[in-house]
Amino acid sequence: MIASLTNIPVIGIPLESSFLGGLDSLVSIVQMPKGVPVATVGMGSSYNAAILAGQILSLKYPFLRDRIKVHKKELEISVETEDNSIRGQTFHT
Repeated sequence: MIASLTNIPVIGIPLESSFLGGLDSLVSIVQMPKGVPVATVGMGSSYNAAILAGQILSLKYPFLRDRIKVHKKELEISVETEDNSIRGQTFHT
């Protein structure tokens, strides 16, 4: 609903609920009417919403672009480290 009242970008974060497990929240965000766009991230993904907001703001503020680039490189290194750790483990069945 907020997206229909403003001209600035809106990022929807569907929240899990006891009713339909949050599917109702997801559908209400992605089924906005024509002319009322809402960017949507995964269920409960406020972290990704923050990154997306930073990417949108980086169009005007280049220092954010640099910071996001560093953050993504840190994520890449983290994933590679975890992957190498898992590959080095021996699993017993």
